Amino acid sequence: MFGDHCPLVVTPAQLHNLQAENKSASQDLIVLDASWHMPTSPRKGDQEYLAAHIPSARFLDIDRVASPHLLNLAHMMPDPQTFVAACSKLGIAPSTHVVIYDSHGVFSSPRALYMFRTFGHNRSSILDGGLPGWLAHGGNIEQGEPKVVPHSKYAAPTLNQEAVKDYEQMVANAELDPSHSPDAYYVLDARSKGRFLGTDPEPRPGLSSGHIPHSISLPFDTFLETHAVPEDIASNIINNLSLKLLPTYTRLRSTQGMLFALEESLGHERAKEVLEGKRQVVASCGSGMTAGVIWLGLKLLGVERVGIYDESWTGYAMRPGSKIVKGE
Repeated sequence: MFGDHCPLVVTPAQLHNLQAENKSASQDLIVLDASWHMPTSPRKGDQEYLAAHIPSARFLDIDRVASPHLLNLAHMMPDPQTFVAACSKLGIAPSTHVVIYDSHGVFSSPRALYMFRTFGHNRSSILDGGLPGWLAHGGNIEQGEPKVVPHSKYAAPTLNQEAVKDYEQMVANAELDPSHSPDAYYVLDARSKGRFLGTDPEPRPGLSSGHIPHSISLPFDTFLETHAVPEDIASNIINNLSLKLLPTYTRLRSTQGMLFALEESLGHERAKEVLEGKRQVVASCGSGMTAGVIWLGLKLLGVERVGIYDESWTGYAMRPGSKIVKGE
């Protein structure tokens, strides 16, 4: 359907057509459930996968396909060996079109897409609207354990280091004033405005809120729109399963809507710098998860020079001596 040029985002209708085209060639298309929930939430992605998933989908545990971290931070970018092992276990080959979804709509799937794309697996997309959007479109679901799939061969890929920022790079960048230094990159913070300003607490107990010097607030939900789960879906399907979907779900805004949000946050001139590739951008959030939404939105706007601060605010604020700004 897409050949060698897979889009960043597919619709439920497009996924349905892809599945119809690939019934006899299972390795050509693999659907992954990458649902993830906050550690404070009672919801568990792997349990919800067993309750209901898109037919033939396999579960990608973002917290397990990750590198260990000295501060015990979760879902850090895996090293090439870990990524290869996960792909092999999931039956993914370098030529596989991987379509990723989550149970919120659009929440954790962009982070998984960021991982695949950063390792050069460009035949990868997210499903806009995720599992709720699939159900709203009339898509079928399955329950229970996934079918055993043969392991695939996946050659060791090269990580795009430019797309993954670490603490030392962020500290060095924070010493630069972007208005006077053209080499400084814009840091876009995807957390809520209250956490950015330091007026609202962080979910992690004892962790200070606030922001990295010179960073800019761009809450991830400004790139999303909210839709109601149709009542017939909620009553006829969801209530008959041990699946706790929210009454609403998220989808990506139009590119025009995301452009508006970007300009509202950065201002016209700084947004223009980003869109024209004159300024590198780094997305950050609480733990590196929802920064993926900002990364994806910018990619859809044609921005190539965009990465993610892997540790994000948790890794930054946990370290003694980190400069923390509160207020604007």
